[in-house]
Amino acid sequence: MSLFNFWKKEEHNFFDESITIEETRFVVLDTETTGFDYDNDRMLCIGALVLQNGIINVQNSFEIYLEQDHYDKSTAQIHGILKDLLIKRPSELEALQQFLDFLGDSIIIAHHTIFDVTMINKALERNGLPSLTNKTLDTAYLYKKTLIQSHLFERKDHYTLDDLADKFDISKKDRHTALGDAYITAIAFLKIVKKLKEKKATNLNQLFKPL
Repeated sequence: MSLFNFWKKEEHNFFDESITIEETRFVVLDTETTGFDYDNDRMLCIGALVLQNGIINVQNSFEIYLEQDHYDKSTAQIHGILKDLLIKRPSELEALQQFLDFLGDSIIIAHHTIFDVTMINKALERNGLPSLTNKTLDTAYLYKKTLIQSHLFERKDHYTLDDLADKFDISKKDRHTALGDAYITAIAFLKIVKKLKEKKATNLNQLFKPL
């Protein structure tokens, strides 16, 4: 199938009760960017991992550094991606082509998914391509489902990836790299699913239900 026809694939019925979390192919995603402005900032790196059958397949990972037309020294202090980094970097279009091939029709998992997906969709739009149609899950949102609902317990409105790493005792050694953050997010997702299953029987369908 042509790469540019990926969005025309027939969607799976992810809400079919017979589909299990374990058998589903998830792609856990993170992007490093020049900033947080959807229109003016750009992606510097896309990192992604396949998660299936409760296994994070590090051998089947994706990491690509994009050619940089836009650069911000202040954010470089966070992600450490230097403008003159000596590595061959494809154009935005080439990077998108490779990422879409890797992603396929998998469910996307990310922490604060709307940011990463919007950055990718803006890049797709710039290159004359339609937006992603993949189903998405957000570990920041899913984590709230694991919390006790009580007036004695105050939920935060915003849970960072650091919050989840601390909560689940996940190493932050590679924090603020796209692939490193994707790996932390993948572990957090597995921990969240385990906690949800301890509370009650949980299937793929229920992960998409609101709080």
